[in-house]
Amino acid sequence: MNAAIAVLNSILWDYILIYGLLAVGLFFTLRLGFLQFRHFPEMFRCVTGSAASDRNGISPLQALTVSLASRVGTGNIAGVAVAIYLGGPGAVFWMWMVALVGMATAYAESTLAQLYKVREGTLYRGGPAYYIARGLGLPWLGAIFSVCLILAFGLVFNAVQANSIAQATSEAFGFPTWTVGVGVAAITAIIIFGGIPQIARVAEIVVPFMAGIYLILAVVVLAMNITSVPSALWQIVGGAFGLTQATGGVAGAIAAAALNGIKRGLFSNEAGMGSAPNIAAAARPDPHHPSSQGFVQALGVFIDTLLVCTATAMMILLADVVEPGNGITGTVLTQNALSVHFGAFGNIFIAVAIFFFAFTSIIGNYAYAENALAYLGGSGRIGLTVLRIAALGMVIWGAVQPVQTVFDLADASMGLMATINLCVIVLLSGTVTVLTRNYLAQRKAGLMPRFHLADAPKLTRGVDRSIWK
Repeated sequence: MNAAIAVLNSILWDYILIYGLLAVGLFFTLRLGFLQFRHFPEMFRCVTGSAASDRNGISPLQALTVSLASRVGTGNIAGVAVAIYLGGPGAVFWMWMVALVGMATAYAESTLAQLYKVREGTLYRGGPAYYIARGLGLPWLGAIFSVCLILAFGLVFNAVQANSIAQATSEAFGFPTWTVGVGVAAITAIIIFGGIPQIARVAEIVVPFMAGIYLILAVVVLAMNITSVPSALWQIVGGAFGLTQATGGVAGAIAAAALNGIKRGLFSNEAGMGSAPNIAAAARPDPHHPSSQGFVQALGVFIDTLLVCTATAMMILLADVVEPGNGITGTVLTQNALSVHFGAFGNIFIAVAIFFFAFTSIIGNYAYAENALAYLGGSGRIGLTVLRIAALGMVIWGAVQPVQTVFDLADASMGLMATINLCVIVLLSGTVTVLTRNYLAQRKAGLMPRFHLADAPKLTRGVDRSIWK
């Protein structure tokens, strides 16, 4: 099994996604006129809306925090450490690049998710499966994507998050990993059996708190080591282009930095993977326009990588604890770095941070899987119960597995999803462009943007008229 996974990862990451992710991000960046840079303030305006006239779905802030719950997880602590260990400090630079162009990709996929969403009771459902089926007229491909998403987010990625919780807790407190897995599964069950509204309420409280505390600690580390900050930044920028390589192997160093930075960057910020659009579709946007949720989810990519991942990278590099070849990587490497800065407190803090980051990722991942199951017609009581039990089982399983096995399986699942989604959003890029021009034209005219199907009659196929009338 490990050999088959390795071959699949080699095909996806060495030949398809390492180029595809950057290419699609650059494509949307250019086609949308550098939207993520020119209209950055719009992202914050779209987060603060509440859409009081629409009581279906969840608020824009809740949609952002649920997507951040999934994004801000082990990729920000363990994943950054793995990238630096395998690819050197230069890997962080490529994480930045993936995020900057990925903001445009995230905007595009979440805008499409809003346009093609449907109403199910008091919830909105949508995401890649829906815009594949309704926008391209390929419901069978939407079904394949949904299966991939359920396997990746409902099962495999939750094992990754549980693995990091178990490793960090075992390192800090000496608890057996299997007991940690059972405990995390029990807490998870309390929340996910309440469905997406319950997950949104929890994420809205926990995510801003945990991210805020983590960033504050990173600022303290920067202040404590202010004279070494320029050197750490040079390691990142210079390492990305082999400029810090002492002797030989420059091309190999650049390739390792790019490969590991892009892989871990996508795993962390999820731009282009087709995951965040599932919760973006569940929101009631304010302004009432598909593009507003695109702006919200683009901000999520910025927060995840440019803020939280960079915070982890700087704390590791300023501690100077990376020793290639010694096998110390992932969560343990980040714990070692914080121990240098804060002593025993640092080790305990990372264990606590990992718990909150990874735990909220588990419930956010489940929300995506539930949405995919709804597309497949399994949102009844029996279907949801089976999914929830399977997700909890993977939490326990992941807690006791070797970290590399779990990460390799996650990479394969993520690669399949991303490949499908990237192709689809490029095919639907014309729709994204029409919506973006409509939104920005209204803003330029001093109006509160609102989308009406009558303004874009060519987009009516597959769109729920009752939502966008």
